[in-house]
Amino acid sequence: MSDDPVWRRIAWRNLGRHRGRTLITASALAFGYLAAVLMVGLMDGMNAELIENGTGLMVGQVQVHAADYLPERNMHRTIGGYEGIDLAGFLRRLESDPDIVAAAPRLYGGGLVSSGDQTLGGVLFGVDVRREGEVTTLLSTLREGRAPRAGAFEVAMGSEMARQLDVKVGDQVVLVAAAADGSMGNDLFTLAGVFSTGTPALDASHVLVPLPDLQYLLAMDPGRVHEVALTTTRPWDTPVIAASVERSLSAFGPPLRVRPWTELRPELAESVELMGSMNWVIIVIVFAMAIFGVANTMIIGTFERRKEFAVVRALGTTPLGVGKTVVYEGIFLGVLALAAGAVVTGPVLVWWHNRPPDLSGIVGGFAWSGSMWRPILRVEYSWDTPIVAAVALFVTSVLAAVYPAWKATRVPPADALAD
Repeated sequence: MSDDPVWRRIAWRNLGRHRGRTLITASALAFGYLAAVLMVGLMDGMNAELIENGTGLMVGQVQVHAADYLPERNMHRTIGGYEGIDLAGFLRRLESDPDIVAAAPRLYGGGLVSSGDQTLGGVLFGVDVRREGEVTTLLSTLREGRAPRAGAFEVAMGSEMARQLDVKVGDQVVLVAAAADGSMGNDLFTLAGVFSTGTPALDASHVLVPLPDLQYLLAMDPGRVHEVALTTTRPWDTPVIAASVERSLSAFGPPLRVRPWTELRPELAESVELMGSMNWVIIVIVFAMAIFGVANTMIIGTFERRKEFAVVRALGTTPLGVGKTVVYEGIFLGVLALAAGAVVTGPVLVWWHNRPPDLSGIVGGFAWSGSMWRPILRVEYSWDTPIVAAVALFVTSVLAAVYPAWKATRVPPADALAD
C-alpha cells in the first residue's frame, strides 16, 4: 500500500507550523501570478490599440478587391470589371456572413485640389458616408464642420491640406481628375468638414468625397467601386475569415481577392507578432525570479528540520519518503498561491479593463508601424494567459522544492542527531 497519503499529511502539517513563512511565500507566488497576467494583459491591450488604430482609421480589417487591382491600383480595375456590380446586393451578400459586422464600398481617384491660386495633388477617397462610419473611425476625426452629404457636392479634407490651401469650412474648392472615359473631370465642391487624424501624410493628401459624387466626377457607373472594406467579429482571426470570404465569393463573376489587415499592413502585423512573443518572456522572467525566492525559503525550512529528518530516517524512513514530504510542500504551496492569485487577479483585471488609467496628461502618444498608440493603459484578457500563468506558477512551486528535497535526502542521521 502506498504511503503517499502519510507524506501529504506531514507536508500539510509542516506548512501550518510556520504560517507566517507560508503566507509570505504563497503571497509572493500569488503576486507573481497577478504581475504576469497583468503585464501580458497590458501588452495585449497595447497590441489591440495598435491594431484598432492601424486598421480602424482607414484600412479596415479586411478588404475585397478585383484580383488584378493591387498593387498598381489601376482605376479601371473595379470589382466586377468594367460592368461593375449590383453594389447593394454585393454588400448584403458580404454582410450575411456571420463573421462580417459591416461592409463599406470605396472608390479612389488621383487629382488636383485647387482654391484661389493654390493647387495641391491629392487622393480622392470616395465613400458611403453612413457605411464608412461603421467600418473605420476616419469620420470621427472631424475637428471642424461635418461629414459631406451625397449629392450636395461637398467634401472633407485633412487639416494639413486645408492649411496649405488656406481654406475653411464653407469655402469652395475645385477638384480635377482624369475620368474613366478618357475625359478630364472637374467640378466645384464645398468644404463641409476638416479631419485631423494625427497622421501627417494622411492629413496632407486625402480628400473625402461621397461615393456617388466621385463616381460622377470620374465618369463611372454607380455599380463600380475599387474596394469594399470589412469589419469582422474577430480582428485576431482575420486571415482565416478573409480566406473563408474569398472561398464564398469564388463563384462571383470576375475573380476577387480578399486580403486581411495582416497582409495589407505587414509592418504592423510583424510588430504585433513581436510584441505578442514578448508575453512568454514576461511569464518566464516573472516566475524565474519567483523560483529563487521560494527555493530559498524552502531551503531554510529544510535546514531548520534537519533533526526531524534525521529522526524519521533513523526510524527506517527511506530518503525518497523524506524527499516526497518536501515536494508535497511545494505542491500544496503552489495550490494555495494559485487560489489566492486567481481570487485577486480576476477582479483586478475586470476593473482595469473597464477603467484603464489615462496617462495622456503626463505623456503623449506615439506613432509605431503606421499606427498610433495613446497613453491609455488598457488591459485585454483572454483564457489562455491565466491558464499558462497558472501552469507556470505550479511548475515554479514544484521546481523550487526539488533542490530542498534533494538536500533533505542527504541529511546524515547520525551527524544531525549528534549536533
